Amino acid sequence: MHKAEYTTCLIAGGGPAGVMLGLLLARAGVEVTVLEKHADFLRDFRGDTVHASTIRLLDELGLGEGFRRLPQSRLGNFRLPTPSGDSVMLADFGLLKAPYNYVAMVPQWDLLSFLVEAAGHEQAFTLRMSTEATDLLRDGTGKVIGVAYRSRAGNGEETGEIRADLTVACDGRGSVLRARAGLVPREFPVPFDTWWFRLPRNADETEPVASIAPRFAGSEVLLSLTRRDYHQIAYLAAKGLDPTLRAEGVEAFRARVARLRPDLADRVDHIRSMDDLHLLDVKLNRLPTWHRPGLLLLGDAAHAMSPAGGVGINLAIQDAVAAARVIASPLLSRTLDGGHLAAVQKRRRLPTAIVQTFQRLLHRVVFAQVMAGKQPNPPKALLFVARNFPAFRKLPARMIAFGPRPEHAPGFARRKPDPAPEPHHGG
Repeated sequence: MHKAEYTTCLIAGGGPAGVMLGLLLARAGVEVTVLEKHADFLRDFRGDTVHASTIRLLDELGLGEGFRRLPQSRLGNFRLPTPSGDSVMLADFGLLKAPYNYVAMVPQWDLLSFLVEAAGHEQAFTLRMSTEATDLLRDGTGKVIGVAYRSRAGNGEETGEIRADLTVACDGRGSVLRARAGLVPREFPVPFDTWWFRLPRNADETEPVASIAPRFAGSEVLLSLTRRDYHQIAYLAAKGLDPTLRAEGVEAFRARVARLRPDLADRVDHIRSMDDLHLLDVKLNRLPTWHRPGLLLLGDAAHAMSPAGGVGINLAIQDAVAAARVIASPLLSRTLDGGHLAAVQKRRRLPTAIVQTFQRLLHRVVFAQVMAGKQPNPPKALLFVARNFPAFRKLPARMIAFGPRPEHAPGFARRKPDPAPEPHHGG
């Protein structure tokens, strides 16, 4: 059966940018429909870092207390490797003003479920799971007027169309709608790929404040993020190495991990097979233009970020906030035009370029050196200042925690803080 429907704003993709934009627009009274192709949000090793800028935004939305009740750990500092094999603290989040003096590590499915629950209180918000936008609809002038979709319900499949005043592509770095619009991002070279996996934490391991301190050996890197009951680990090696790693088998990979982290050698058997490794084909790119008539692209669909610094989620959410502030009113009055869409890109283009420039620098001075089998060689002046002037660590901490041009919640979306939950009595 082929159904045609209508909504004011159609958002393709139920990730952080799509769900946040849907929540904000719904609070403004804009009828919004979000399509998410999966049946749930339970996918491992998506970005899990929630930075101070996002935590502050959640406070402004009246959702901060609820967010803090989600299972999470705190990241307190970021360390940079040195040629001598040790590391120096580059960013100390503890120097920032409380309560925004840390980066939270929260499973992305918990964050998304939390935001969807908040959005569900808004009458104008609709979320359609197991529904994927597959193509753009256009009028006679070429303007985008909605999407074609495919929905999976039970064992069946349904197709349909949803027309909309504005279509927003938040469908990730492999964006289907971006391809259908004929938009091609500018790619920047990336020297590595990342393989994510997890290992359990022992009961005697207590790290109240986690840090990121990479371990290097030859042309390999291991990054460990401390979670409440496990270590989330990223193995970094030269781009394109995945077929070789999988051909070598799980025993060889366990040996690689044990060599890089001898303190974790007692539990590498928890990597049961190579299927436990989740490959991230690392990309760094951005679109020259983030919009077409009737279409706006945000988050990874507009600019894929490197995992360096873990800023992808937060930039996507900042995009959503900036977009909501610009487009909510013209959507309500049905006066939205290309100038509004251009204004969103103008607001978010520079912060994106700044962060990507920082990531490219990190790739060049650290990761490209390691992938070539050399010791990482950060600028000596940077290491000297970081070692000898502790107050300096506040600057990179603020850049990572808030980023350039952090966004505040628009007035129409602000709410008083959520009340504490009622005590639950079984019965």
